[in-house]
Amino acid sequence: MSTVSTTDITDVGHGDSLCCASEEGPSAATAEVKQENLSQTASYGTSHNDLNVTLLMEPSDIKMYPTEDTPVPEGQPVKRKKGPAPKMLGNEVCSVCGDKASGFHYNVLSCEGCKGFFRRSVIKGAQYTCKNSGRCEMDMYMRRKCQQCRLRKCREAGMLEQCVLSEEQIRLKKMKKQEEGTARTSAVATPGPAPEMPPLAPEQQEMIEKLVAMQKQCNKSSFLERPKVTPWPQSQDPLNREVRQQRFAHFTELAIMSVQEIVDFAKQLPGFLELTREDQIALLKTSTIEIMLLETSRRYNPAIESITFLKDFSYNKEDFAKAGLQFEFINPIFEFSKGMNDLHLDEAEYALLIAINIFSADRPNVQDHELVERLQQPYVDALHSYIRIKRPNVSMIYLRGQK
Repeated sequence: MSTVSTTDITDVGHGDSLCCASEEGPSAATAEVKQENLSQTASYGTSHNDLNVTLLMEPSDIKMYPTEDTPVPEGQPVKRKKGPAPKMLGNEVCSVCGDKASGFHYNVLSCEGCKGFFRRSVIKGAQYTCKNSGRCEMDMYMRRKCQQCRLRKCREAGMLEQCVLSEEQIRLKKMKKQEEGTARTSAVATPGPAPEMPPLAPEQQEMIEKLVAMQKQCNKSSFLERPKVTPWPQSQDPLNREVRQQRFAHFTELAIMSVQEIVDFAKQLPGFLELTREDQIALLKTSTIEIMLLETSRRYNPAIESITFLKDFSYNKEDFAKAGLQFEFINPIFEFSKGMNDLHLDEAEYALLIAINIFSADRPNVQDHELVERLQQPYVDALHSYIRIKRPNVSMIYLRGQK
């Protein structure tokens, strides 16, 4: 790529077609249009994609344009440098007749009229006769009067017959474009089958099965303790203090049972008991509320907008309020539960999420971060593999350490 002086090249706008381009598109070569008083240096390069039509040309066919520093003998063709088309300023004139130029057509800066005239003349092989022995000065008026001199001036200006496509060539080119467009549309509309995901490693499959079994066992133990829970009062009297206290006790005991489930589940996780007692307590204290929310969402029934505990106890927002909870606390619980329910997670996914939640090294007061992260990683890897197999079309799921 070379840098050209601003006194030689103007930064002019793209025309409709360039050099050997047909009416449908641009070609490789550009043109230099001399323009004074420019303060900016312009650089031009050659695009590989612009070489499509120049293959029709011989090197001797390329016309030359003179510059101030390079005089060209009279009657010799001038060559434009290859590269992207200069931008049009809007005040360029046709090299044939002096009318307003619309772009570079068949290798020459020209107007639409001379472009069409040259194309028709070449396609038809027209032969014209000049009444003035071929000495007409070509301008906007004379271009309509003398076709022979107009065609002569087109050739002298540098228009190339090799750049003109026949009607058949244009038709075939349009057909090819339509076929390419149809192929692209078809490729987008009909995506290929999703690649087959490798199955879970045997140790991952075994670990997931154990987690689900552990969770079911903890739930079963809580269900056996159901008779010990303070019954939900039958009275609907909102002013009865004893009734309110009974409802509060009912919910409190359910919460205590949920916490005990979490502790029992954590103790069965491989590696948990290897941690110091201080780290065990730190992890459980800070993860319990989050795990209770996961368990609540797992028990959410969207049909009745209620949360079910111990298989039979179902509660809606009003029931939570009757137990003494504020709606500013209740509403987020139900919104989170509904959102998680919309994901349609299964027991394996919930069990893995709970295990990952327990082994979170960034909890306050955790001392052995490295060990906690090492214990968590197998569950992260297993959940990642499990989701890729179960939901192959979901591409926007990110886990720690995964992409």
